[in-house]
Amino acid sequence: MAKMTLSEKFKRAAGVICRQGLVQFPVTDTAVTIIQRVVGDYPDELDLIDAFREKPSQTMDQLVVSSGFSEGAIIRLTDSLAKKGLVFNQPSSKGVMIYRLLPLMMVGLMEYKFMGVLTGSEAEKELAMLFERLLAELRDQTQDHYDALVPRFAAAPAVDRTVPAKQTADGKAIRIIPIDQHLDASEEFVLPSQTVEAIINKFEDIAVGHCFCRQRRSLLGDVCKTNAPVENCFSFGKSARHTSAQGFARKVTRGEALKILKEAEQAGLIHKAFHPGSRESNPETSICNCCKDCCDTLRIWRDGTLPMINSTYHLSVIDRSACTGCGTCMEWCPTDAIALDEDGVAQRDEGACLGCGVCARFCPESAISLKTGLRKVFILPPRLRGA
Repeated sequence: MAKMTLSEKFKRAAGVICRQGLVQFPVTDTAVTIIQRVVGDYPDELDLIDAFREKPSQTMDQLVVSSGFSEGAIIRLTDSLAKKGLVFNQPSSKGVMIYRLLPLMMVGLMEYKFMGVLTGSEAEKELAMLFERLLAELRDQTQDHYDALVPRFAAAPAVDRTVPAKQTADGKAIRIIPIDQHLDASEEFVLPSQTVEAIINKFEDIAVGHCFCRQRRSLLGDVCKTNAPVENCFSFGKSARHTSAQGFARKVTRGEALKILKEAEQAGLIHKAFHPGSRESNPETSICNCCKDCCDTLRIWRDGTLPMINSTYHLSVIDRSACTGCGTCMEWCPTDAIALDEDGVAQRDEGACLGCGVCARFCPESAISLKTGLRKVFILPPRLRGA
């Protein structure tokens, strides 16, 4: 059998990585080029990536069999790939080291490559542009197969969970309207933490990195219209240990974390929590603090690439008698869920409301409250082409 060329190994490795995670990417020249730029000319690392083709998470014993490398070589190669944003190498809750090949995004290579301190180099700008092209190719795939993808989109779990703001801009508590919900005695359901403070207080290990979305947009020449602070991308537990070990983030105390989160909320950013496997019964792994214009989740929905799929426990409620129709809530709403009706009063679309509370935070008349109740927000991407 002819020996595989380096070019063929890059394509093979890209094919394995493109199949990882919630979002499946086509193996295009762009995807291959990204792997070339990130990995470099290290054929052993490419061979190790191929060892994950059947099973993305493996123990050392399993990797020895699937890769053919020695334990020492595996440690060396996975350490290198972890620093490049392609492998997660942390012990499980039972203390067993697990090696997991990461996807291109959500959460994987794209996030980690732009989460650390950047220099603004040409190499960073080129990689940012390559990911922009990759997302454009994904958008083409979605638009070309729109009708066939709708059922798959509808069956997908929530990507993230919105944790609402709790105070208005002048420091008053946003009114919460509780809804009594009877749960059958046989049901076992633990309500996830509904404040960022409660999430922070769960963890000993907390790390904060830079917002990968705002940093990548900046490299592309897009200035954040919100002028939002950048260092507020949090990871917890073993994710915090991983991101800090690889230099993607820095460890912080609970007090520092709460200070940063307060500044994010004051800037009008949206708290979005992530759970492993999109299972809310599991402790959070991270919190993003998102602005309307830079957030990748919002952008790729608006651009027609992927649907918006979010879990939330709140819904904005507008007091029509108190609303003056100033439009402030419309400007801040991340999903354009609010519009003025024929009477000039703000009207909210329940199906598009994330329950983030940003509208209530900035309403000058305190005319918006938050009603509790579990919901899944599912909004298809706009159809950009005819059926």
